[in-house]
Amino acid sequence: MAKILIVDDDFALSDILAFTLRRAGYHVIVAHDGCSALAQFDREQPDLIVLDWMLHDIDGVEICKSIRAQSDVPIFLLTVRKTDDDVVTALEAGADDYITKPFSPRQLVARIRAMLRRSIGISEETLQAGPLSLNIERSLLAWAGYPPIRLTNLEVRLFQALLPNAGSVLATESLLIRIYGPTGATKEMLRQLIYRLRKKLKSYIGDCLIIETIPRVGYVLNVHNDIP
Repeated sequence: MAKILIVDDDFALSDILAFTLRRAGYHVIVAHDGCSALAQFDREQPDLIVLDWMLHDIDGVEICKSIRAQSDVPIFLLTVRKTDDDVVTALEAGADDYITKPFSPRQLVARIRAMLRRSIGISEETLQAGPLSLNIERSLLAWAGYPPIRLTNLEVRLFQALLPNAGSVLATESLLIRIYGPTGATKEMLRQLIYRLRKKLKSYIGDCLIIETIPRVGYVLNVHNDIP
C-alpha cells in the first residue's frame, strides 16, 4: 500500500483529502504545518506528497525545494495561484505536478494513481492480505486458486478498509464512515451488508468466517492460508 503525506493547514480540506485517499486504498499521513511536514517526511518516508503552497510557517515551495534536494519522491503542489509565472516557480522548485484550488478530490486521486504507476511503478489497483486480493478498479475479489468474484461498490469499500488491517479489529463507527461517508448510516445497514457478503463468500470459498463480528466493538478480517 502506497503511503501519502498530505500537508495543508486547511483542516477541513486536509480531512476531505485524507478520507478520499484512505477510501481509495492509500495509507495517509497528515501534517498541518511545514515543520511537521519535514519531520513526518524524515520519519515516514512517504511514496508521494500532496503539499499546499501557502502554509503559515514555511512556504510550500521552500519545503518542496528542501525535500527535492534529498529525494525524488513525487510531489503535488496545491495552490490558488494560476499564472504562468506561478506554474514555472512550482515546477522549478521540483514539483512533479501542480493543481489549483478548488479541485475535485476524485481527479486528484486519479492523478496520484497515475503518477505512482508512472514514477515509481506502484500499481494501486490491488490490495492484498495473504491469499485474498482486491482489484479496486475492477471491483473483483479473489482468493488464491479461485477465479475472482465481482463485488458491489459498498462491498469494495468494506474490503478497502479491512484488507490493509487484516487481523486487527476495526470499530463499527470507523467502518460506517469509510463505507458510507459522514451521511448518517446505521449499524443495521452495516450488519446487513456484511450478512449478504458472508453469504456470497460462503458460496465462493466454502463455510469459513472471513469477516468476524467482535460484539460491541466492530469487525475483523481473518485471512488464513489453510482455507480449502
